[in-house]
Amino acid sequence: MLHKKSIMIFVIGLVLIVGSVLVMANTVVAQKASLSGTVTSSGLVKPGDTVREGDVLVKIDTITGAIPASRATANGIVREVLVSPGVSIAAGDVVARIEVGK
Repeated sequence: MLHKKSIMIFVIGLVLIVGSVLVMANTVVAQKASLSGTVTSSGLVKPGDTVREGDVLVKIDTITGAIPASRATANGIVREVLVSPGVSIAAGDVVARIEVGK
């Protein structure tokens, strides 16, 4: 009886661990702007683009030219871009969403 109980507890624990890993494997992460400005068309990612941590997602226009306003914080696939060229963004605005774990 004790042996069956131990096996059952082990199986339930294993199922919970595997389930947690699968849920975390497909998490969507909001990407925020670190600078304020007007979004340019150069350097703007598109839904479906594969990105790596540190890749430029959005650039803003400055006097000296376009500079990165947001970079990917994780490897993944861009699922949604919430800004478009010509739109003004503020630091902290969510500009894109990346599905990580792919």
